[in-house]
Amino acid sequence: MAKLSTHVLDTAHGRPAPGLQVTLYRIGPQGRQVVVTLRTNADGRTDQPLLAGDTIPTGVYELDFEAGAYFRAIGVELPDPAFVDRVTLRFGVADTHGHYHVPLLVSPWTYSTYRGS
Repeated sequence: MAKLSTHVLDTAHGRPAPGLQVTLYRIGPQGRQVVVTLRTNADGRTDQPLLAGDTIPTGVYELDFEAGAYFRAIGVELPDPAFVDRVTLRFGVADTHGHYHVPLLVSPWTYSTYRGS
């Protein structure tokens, strides 16, 4: 089964980031089109894959992670404007049968990602 999944870790507090809103967009000739919007669970993962099936469409995608809203919701005082607020990751899906895992490690001051397994 092909799928696209994500996982968000709050590196400032050393734990998963529950309740963080994640929106997946497909980038096409008409620009960004929303595919799905989900929230992370207690483990920092979404309860379902962002995409799943026998195949997933190739193309360019973006994930928007509402990191600033997450940090504000747990009581972190952020400057106005926040240094890290909405994190947008653009990536490509080339293998229709692949498993793409796009984790986000985030704090109010930095973030990183990689293609996970």
